[in-house]
Amino acid sequence: MKTTAHKAFYFISLATGLLLLFIGLRFLLVPQQAEADFGIQTGPHISFAFHYIKGIRDFGVGLLTLVLLFSKEYRSLGWMMLCMGLVPCADFLIVLKDPHHLTSHLYPHLTAILICFTAGPYYLFTTKKQVYAL
Repeated sequence: MKTTAHKAFYFISLATGLLLLFIGLRFLLVPQQAEADFGIQTGPHISFAFHYIKGIRDFGVGLLTLVLLFSKEYRSLGWMMLCMGLVPCADFLIVLKDPHHLTSHLYPHLTAILICFTAGPYYLFTTKKQVYAL
């Protein structure tokens, strides 16, 4: 039987993956609104290249999160979350450095940092390492 912690981290990971898919799609489909919600202003737009890069990055990470979660590759999910935890750290600092940022725009990035750096170790330390024979 699964523990309460496992169920909680499963649903947190599920929500994170789905939210990243949503955020990625927003950056691809409504880039200016997504930018405002992210917490920065990039100025007048001739090109939405930044937005599309951010959108596909978030969509890809969300998709990978869900694939690893649904295939029960919890150890791999733990490593991915630990490594990808650098992304919300950088996003947090980018928003913080923007002179027009609102404090409320920092909270989603801080939440992502906490999820990555708690769920990642949880999955690594509670999932047995598989040994494969050659």
